[in-house]
Parts: sequence; structure tokens; C-alpha cells
Amino acid sequence: MSKGAVWVTEPNPKFQLSKVDTLPDKKFSKDEILEKTEKLGERMEELFDLMFFSGKNALLVVFQGMDTAGKDGAIRHILRFSHAQSCGVASFKVPTPEELAHDFLWRCHKQTPGTGEIKIFNRSHYEDVGVVRVHNFVPEEVWRPRYAHINNWEQTLVDSGTIVLKVFLHISKEEQEERLVERENDPNAAWKLSVGDWKERQFWEDYQTAYSEAIGRCNSKDAPWIVVPADKKWFRNYLVTEAVVKVLEPFEQSWREKLEKIGEAAKAELAEYRLTPQ
Repeated sequence: MSKGAVWVTEPNPKFQLSKVDTLPDKKFSKDEILEKTEKLGERMEELFDLMFFSGKNALLVVFQGMDTAGKDGAIRHILRFSHAQSCGVASFKVPTPEELAHDFLWRCHKQTPGTGEIKIFNRSHYEDVGVVRVHNFVPEEVWRPRYAHINNWEQTLVDSGTIVLKVFLHISKEEQEERLVERENDPNAAWKLSVGDWKERQFWEDYQTAYSEAIGRCNSKDAPWIVVPADKKWFRNYLVTEAVVKVLEPFEQSWREKLEKIGEAAKAELAEYRLTPQ
């Protein structure tokens, strides 16, 4: 069983979530990881700013996972190191009648980030090969071709300058039960209670199969999946931050070069202004 985060960057129809551990390796110290996470967060914030002000690329981060996997918590963590001017979150729940009247990618496509922006998806187009599959909302001849549609759509985003990172927060069934019980016992978390979360546990194995196939079939080096062990929130946040930094760093030099040109143009314009009689 693999310890730590697992990157999936090429098609692997045999990929299985069951082969990835949900707990951190015991060699990791919580205090040490928390310190590293803060430093990585500062680095992530620096890269966010470079991307925003250079205006060359956009970033799409997709979060998927079982109920209680920590999608909201991981998103809040990223938002700590971003600013409202450049970052937004889109949540995808039960499709509305308007959304159902369009192709399955329509509601997601209109939420993708513009140049310089960061958009975080809380659930995503993968619901249409996940919950749709598990509950037989559409027949297999409808959902199975969607893998190819998703790959083509994500490649279109990449070709248009969007950096795509897909994160699966991987928790154990035991950890999920503990978190559901905690919600019942915590008055401050009562608003999160949903009988639907308990009902969905009956389909745990079906979801694991569906997500495993989606991860194995829908990925590339330009639109990778990272499976993050998420039983421990502190380790989850560290791995998510590390992953975002990893996908952004290859673009840093081009952003700095663009900003340098912008700066030179601004200086030239200012110099011309000062030479012009007022």
C-alpha cells in the first residue's frame, strides 16, 4: 500500500484507491509538518500573486472525495493564502433544471477561471461519472463516453493557458464514520448534519470503484490527479499546499519575465510623460 500522496499522470485503468493509504507515514511529525505547511503557504501565495499580476495563466483546482473527506477545510486552507481579487469557489450540487437542459460539462465550463484567476471546484464534472454512475441516474452507455469528453475538455482548458490540478481527498470508511458522529455531538457543526451522508455510506464500495476508474482514465501530465491521504487534516493541508506549489513553479520564470516587461513599459511611459510639457 502506497504511503503519502500519489500522483496519477497517465492513463491507468487498473488504478485502485484501495492501494493508497489514508494515513500519513509515521515518520512525519505533526509539528514539523505544520511548520512546513506555513512556509509552503507563503510560497504558494507568492506564486498566486505572480500569476495574477502577469496575466498569463489561470489555475483550476478540483476537489473530489467522499462525504466528510475535508473538501471545505482544504479549500479554506488555500483561501488563507490567496486574496478575493483573484480567487473564487464554485460548488456543484444537485443539477438545476437549467443545468440538466444542457450537456453535462456546461455548468462547469462557465465557472472556469479567467486569465490570472484561481477557481476552486468543490465537487465537479466528476460527479457525472461518480454519483450518476453509482445511483444509475443515466445508463452506462451515457456515462462511460464521458471519460473521453472530460479528457478532451480538460485538454482544451490546458491549451488555453489554464493550469489544472485535480485533488482526491482519500479517507477511510472508519474515519468517515468518526467525523459523522462528531458532527452529531458538536453543536457548532449541527448545520452539517445530513441523513443523506449516512445513506450514501451504503454505497461506499461502489463509489470507490467509480472514483478509481475516473482517476485512472481521466488524467495526463498536464491535468494530473493527486490522491491525498486525508484522515489527518494537518497532513492533508500540507500535501494539498505542496501539490499546488508543484504545479505552479514551472510557470514562475515566464511570469517574472512578463512582469519585467510590464515594468519596463510602465517606466518608459512614465519617462515620456515627464518629458511632455504640462
